[in-house]
Amino acid sequence: MSDRDPIQQALGEEDLYDVAEWDPRSAFDRFSVSLHGFLRASRRYILLLGAIVLFALQLSFAGLLVVRRPRLGVLALLSAVPAVALVAYVWYGDPTRREPVETMAITFVLAVLFAAIAAPVNTILGGFFRLIPIIGLALSFLLVVGPIEETVKWLAIRTHAYERESFDAVVDGAVYGAVAGLGFATIENTLYIAQGYLQAASMSNMAQLQQAVGTATGRALVGPGHVLYSAFAGYYLGLAKFNPDDRGPIVVKGLLIAALIHATYNTLVSTLPTVLPVWNILTLLGFVVLFDGIVGYALYRKLSRYRAYYERASGEAERTDA
Repeated sequence: MSDRDPIQQALGEEDLYDVAEWDPRSAFDRFSVSLHGFLRASRRYILLLGAIVLFALQLSFAGLLVVRRPRLGVLALLSAVPAVALVAYVWYGDPTRREPVETMAITFVLAVLFAAIAAPVNTILGGFFRLIPIIGLALSFLLVVGPIEETVKWLAIRTHAYERESFDAVVDGAVYGAVAGLGFATIENTLYIAQGYLQAASMSNMAQLQQAVGTATGRALVGPGHVLYSAFAGYYLGLAKFNPDDRGPIVVKGLLIAALIHATYNTLVSTLPTVLPVWNILTLLGFVVLFDGIVGYALYRKLSRYRAYYERASGEAERTDA
């Protein structure tokens, strides 16, 4: 299939204006070019502004509550510790140049902000699927929650870190993906802890605190999952960056894998308590360790394979230089 118009093929370099080659020649044309350039350059800022507005609206009550009850903030930070440890492992295991703290910090903040986009979309679209008997909850996780949450975490990488010179290897995508997962988990934990505290408003202060501690404990088990899911999506984003001919399908594959794993976890953790004879914090802990262990091992194999290739390539480069 030719990439030239039939008239262009017949007449050579004929300027067909809006069919083949287009050259702005009027005031309206120049305005169109300028507007397109502005929208193209500012799209990330428009996205960021929208996320900031949603974030401010959603966090207003939780932020005020954390200020009034600093212990809730401490619980939120403690609930993120397992996820932080996992991010540190992925970052430290990067065989190439370590990613700069500044870029990782920006990715973290962007993930916190973009998380505000997921909440209203999950609520609105997920509500429709939950009306479906039996399979509605699973469908909401598979078609709404998983894809939406993994996409907003992916955006946190794509908006800034992806464009930086420090993103110079496939494996860097996994590092930034892990950081984005940490940012998402941190703000999500904070909101859940604040909501749990408010729901126990009719109880005593001690009962409210116990409710918050229980929520924080449960959320601490969720955080590593967010890190792992988005690390997968980030890894494939890194693969896409250095395979431009197949960039789109590779990105989609990474997002699909992350969303599918995410939806599977949510579905299992929501349905198992109704079918197992015993479901408590220890059972939940065992399930999370098993599930995250399987997912983590799959990610570990990908990163280890990359490390092996990288070390081989580095060795060959050193021998060539010698």
